[in-house]
Amino acid sequence: MTGGSAAGVSYFVTGTDTGVGKTLVSAGLLHTLARQHRRVVGMKAVAAGGLMMVDGVFVNDDVLALRAASTCRVPAELDNPVLLREPVSPHLAARYEGVDIDIAHIVRCHKLLLTLADAVVVEGAGGFLVPLSSTTTGADLAQALNLPVLLVVGLRLGCLNHALLTAEAIAARGLKLAGWVANHIDPLMLAQAENIAFLQQRLAAPLLGVVPHQSAPDARSVNLTLP
Repeated sequence: MTGGSAAGVSYFVTGTDTGVGKTLVSAGLLHTLARQHRRVVGMKAVAAGGLMMVDGVFVNDDVLALRAASTCRVPAELDNPVLLREPVSPHLAARYEGVDIDIAHIVRCHKLLLTLADAVVVEGAGGFLVPLSSTTTGADLAQALNLPVLLVVGLRLGCLNHALLTAEAIAARGLKLAGWVANHIDPLMLAQAENIAFLQQRLAAPLLGVVPHQSAPDARSVNLTLP
């Protein structure tokens, strides 16, 4: 399934919460897409915190991970149009810096990326309804991009509720849940297989992959089956 433009393939990756492995799965998805497409690129539409200095320029660590998994280089203002310093909710980080997160601008950047690459993976910030301003959320961004959505389910206590609620929110926006990925973020979680089996029955989308717990995350080891 594709979205955004007839010129290329594109997906929007969201998660059941922050810290559930969206970047790892997004990078793994880029590696998967690279087996079929020559030019693949990741896009971190809104990044907050996680900054490090590279060649005298501040860069978000998630952005660096996506760039490492991409097969082509694009201008930084396209693959990361919004870079905020504080590691807090985007609406707060933007307020602290006096920045307005312009969804229309992000959509334009995405369209430009589709002219430079054959496949684009857009990683959302936080969970699906993370606030981007006092009136907009990550769901508004996903709706504006109008892409198939991949849901990363972080396997830990409470993930069933979070996954089902997120799936309902995606459907309520008129978006297609193209698939979901189970990520073992808590190695001590009980009944992990049973939780995965439950979601396979309840989510109206295929399970694209199961990511084992990794002490040192490696995107190349993320095996996904594209919908």
